[in-house]
Amino acid sequence: MKNGPQLPSEDVATLLAALVSDAARVQSVSLTCGTVWIKRHGDKGRRMIVAVQNATARLLRLPFMRASPAQTAEGMVERDLRRIAKFSQAGVPTASVIYSSGRAIVLSDIAPTVHGQLRSLRPTDPAAHDQLLVYCCGELGRLHAVGLCHGRPYPRDMFIKNERLGFIDFEEEPEAVMPMETAQARDLWLFFLQLSDRAADRRKTQDLAYGAWVAAAPQAAIGELRKLTHSMGRFLWLARLIGRIHMGRDLRQFILATTYLTTMFNG
Repeated sequence: MKNGPQLPSEDVATLLAALVSDAARVQSVSLTCGTVWIKRHGDKGRRMIVAVQNATARLLRLPFMRASPAQTAEGMVERDLRRIAKFSQAGVPTASVIYSSGRAIVLSDIAPTVHGQLRSLRPTDPAAHDQLLVYCCGELGRLHAVGLCHGRPYPRDMFIKNERLGFIDFEEEPEAVMPMETAQARDLWLFFLQLSDRAADRRKTQDLAYGAWVAAAPQAAIGELRKLTHSMGRFLWLARLIGRIHMGRDLRQFILATTYLTTMFNG
């Protein structure tokens, strides 16, 4: 095996068999050294999705909604590996790369994810649940302070190691199509979509989380968030109108997060 730590021969055989015998995009494999995850990349339909998203961003004049560059499966693997290395070099926890091939990466297990922790805490300890959301927002600010962004900072792509927030799934690379500070502002907005819908005590958690991010984030990113919020705020009236007919989860998240951030900047 290449790229990662040496595995016992029996684990190598098990892993190679899994790589060639299954086509699932994400697959867990139990080895003597523990669980590892196979992540397979494909490019079917990706270019069309990117084209539609970019056309929409241009039409609505929302440059921060531009899609990351379309890549082949091999290019997606290379992007994943490159960004894992960049985060590791900056001291940000990530999964370890055990092996990589043209279309797949084998990664170490990072369980539990923040998503899993939030699901456990929500019914038993709402205060700790909300504190975890605030912690993640502060850690996102620390990530931005060292000149990085994630691109899709959802709780399912986060974990905690040695009291630091770690990240996985680096499929997005927004800094390739927009300034870093814009990508960082988008990170915060995307995380607030999740936080505003999940929080048990919404307004208190929003206030604390935003304050935690601002305390660590670069001033340039805060300035870009103001612009982003102003642009997205133009669509709140339409979102609320649609919500009277059908309030889906995505629409609810958009309204809750964007309303709060708009209020923060407009007083």
